[in-house]
Amino acid sequence: MSETTSAPKITAYLKTFCGWSEGVRAIMRKYQLPYEEKDIIKNPAFRWEMEQRSGQPLSPCVEIDGHMLPDISGEEVEKWLLENGYFEASDAVPDAPINSACTDEQHAAMAMGKMPVPGKIRFVD
Repeated sequence: MSETTSAPKITAYLKTFCGWSEGVRAIMRKYQLPYEEKDIIKNPAFRWEMEQRSGQPLSPCVEIDGHMLPDISGEEVEKWLLENGYFEASDAVPDAPINSACTDEQHAAMAMGKMPVPGKIRFVD
């Protein structure tokens, strides 16, 4: 992004722990893009808002300057930003995979409550 170009207004509807969501975050960090993160797990109202704005229930969804990119990977967000002239490609390597779901091990750990989950969550039978 050039110094004369203002930063795009970005809202990212992401899950707290998700490979796809972390890929979107990695692109934001790679290009040092300011964005508003709306965690659809911590706040179900954000999930509802995402579904209303995107017209579908899958995440991540990223809205850039009023244009909604539904059910998208970090790789696809980067490609869209480049194709639409927001900045030049960077050779920097993202600090997380940008086109990947969580591993089976991560899913198993989350199901067992072993991931670092904010707050105190109890699973009841």
